[in-house]
Amino acid sequence: MKHQARGAAQPGRQPDNGQAPRDKTFTNHRQLFRSVVGRLPETAVVQVTGTDPDGDAVGRPATWDKTFGAPPLILMQPELPGRPALAPGEKVLVRLKPIGPGRYEGRTLKRLSETPGRVLGVFRPGRGENRIIPTDRRSKAEWIVPAGEAAGAEADEIVLAEPLAQQHRLGLKPARVIERLGRLGDARSISLIAIHTHDIPQAFSAAALAEASRARGVRLGRRTDLRGIALITIDGADARDFDDAVYAEPDADSPGGFRLIVAIADVAHYVRPGSALDEAGHNRGNSVYFPDRVVPMLPEALSNGLCSLRPNEDRGCLFVDMRIDRHGRKTAHRFGRGLMRSAARLTYEAVQAARDRDEDLGLPLPHLYAAFRALLDARQARGTLDLDLPERKVVLDDQGHVSSVAPRPRLDSHRLIEEFMVLANVAAAEELERLHQPCMYRVHAPPSDEKVDALRGFLATLGVSLPAANRLHPRDLDHVLRQVAGTPEATLVNEVMLRSQSQAAYSPDNIGHFGLALSRYAHFTSPIRRYADLLVHRGLIKGLRLGSDGPADDQAAALQQTGDHITQTERRAQLAERDAIDRYLAAFMAEKVGSCFAARISGVTRFGLFVTVAESGASGLIPMANLPDDYWQHDEREQTLTGRRTHVVFRLAQDVDVLLSEANAVTGGLVFHILQGGDNRRPHPRQPQRGKRPHWQ
Repeated sequence: MKHQARGAAQPGRQPDNGQAPRDKTFTNHRQLFRSVVGRLPETAVVQVTGTDPDGDAVGRPATWDKTFGAPPLILMQPELPGRPALAPGEKVLVRLKPIGPGRYEGRTLKRLSETPGRVLGVFRPGRGENRIIPTDRRSKAEWIVPAGEAAGAEADEIVLAEPLAQQHRLGLKPARVIERLGRLGDARSISLIAIHTHDIPQAFSAAALAEASRARGVRLGRRTDLRGIALITIDGADARDFDDAVYAEPDADSPGGFRLIVAIADVAHYVRPGSALDEAGHNRGNSVYFPDRVVPMLPEALSNGLCSLRPNEDRGCLFVDMRIDRHGRKTAHRFGRGLMRSAARLTYEAVQAARDRDEDLGLPLPHLYAAFRALLDARQARGTLDLDLPERKVVLDDQGHVSSVAPRPRLDSHRLIEEFMVLANVAAAEELERLHQPCMYRVHAPPSDEKVDALRGFLATLGVSLPAANRLHPRDLDHVLRQVAGTPEATLVNEVMLRSQSQAAYSPDNIGHFGLALSRYAHFTSPIRRYADLLVHRGLIKGLRLGSDGPADDQAAALQQTGDHITQTERRAQLAERDAIDRYLAAFMAEKVGSCFAARISGVTRFGLFVTVAESGASGLIPMANLPDDYWQHDEREQTLTGRRTHVVFRLAQDVDVLLSEANAVTGGLVFHILQGGDNRRPHPRQPQRGKRPHWQ
């Protein structure tokens, strides 16, 4: 399918890079099917997502089957005089009228949200009127703050506001400042924007804090004494909570095999079902990590204190003692409740450096690495999907400003811990099944037929084939990754393959884990930061009769509802973390406006190109207006933009030089200009100069 465009286009979000069907007849039938089956009813529930340039709300259906393609856009009519305007986040029952392909007009019948919508933005005072500039790039209009409604806000402060009753249906909408959050540019402002945008809970209740403060250390009692075993923690250099420790030694009963112990903080001892701490953990679902702070699932007295496996301090734990053969296959496991004392707090970098120097630091590092190699053999035999996606680390200076953006290396020490944790998680799921206890599985469905077809179409443009969807195994996808490894297209293929995957979720109904090629899997290893793991601990405690702090009957009955909830809190955290990184990168790039960079095209749309800067990983848009003057044709299947007059072609994965023209730290948006024409050839490596200003003719 081709689309033609010329001139400027509004920036938008990056698509999934899906491919159009190859057969034109099929395409027409599919469009007809969507127009009938995918049509919205006369009334529907709508989620407000932003505003148009006139200040009127826009939204999407609250529920939408993605097999019908992108959800339609709903342009809301202004609210009646005397009613507050709709704000992002609100849900409303709407009467709909089609106004074009994929577009509807909506009129509010009833507001469904319990609380009014909120506006997060930057306060800008003016002579005639004060305004709020929204931080959400989907909100295209400012809000007016009437006299007396600013709550003392000062210029460039980040504020939270609520819409006021409007006197006129047309024009910008009024809002009242209800909270001042800090000044834009302050060290903590960027993460604050992400926290409030995504409604991440910050404050603990007084009851939860009181329970945490009353907590005391664990005594040995009937626990297994593990203090004589050299369990060690291996974490990032900036980690503050240590919830897992590992140990390995050769198995005398199995030549080439190993005994592995994974010990996990005993959070269930402190967080009892029905307690204020339990309510807080359930509501948050997980911890959220930003470059400048952590929003923990549990109060710091536990997360960084009594539950953290600090070196040379006694700590309660749940442990699994496992045996593997020389091929890395688990032959036995045993769970228990213990008292441990970490022999060392090590970092990934220190462990890897010791390994590279062939040093053991007086710890069982050689046995850990030998067991790791066996587990890798088992992983390879199983045929898992091992995506290689570069991760960027935002480094802040003492004032909280971005000092650098560096790639985060993936070391063998990282993979060692990953493999130990995966094995322990599998054992936990198997044990709960053996005990006939309800289990909160970590499930990952295979990619949908539609996504596999789109991925196959994309790979075909690179000369790479893929089996049919009903015969697809993770090893087939991993084979593709090995084929493109070391090529200019490798990073993009990994990214597109990630987008083709289903999202992992939590559920008491087991469907297996596609990416890991496992028939059963649960999260057991991080109860300090994930509520799902705490539920698994409680199930083991009850099934193995390890204490009275197992799950309550009502919690077991509500496991499906809880799984849906913590799946959503996990995705909320991921969005908030991603938004914060985008804003940090935009702030970092703001000082480089006017400079040019080496980049790669990461998305091709009918309104422009998305590009990713090689140096920092920052992504932004090249709108049509910033492309060479031509009449551009968009080929969705081939993922190209072709100039009708010049025959210049821009294609997915192509290397380009770009000029940074705009960087907005408030919204995290970056806008670029293209600096050279495309070509009709396959992308090839280039080494343009970076950070230099171009010479204009």
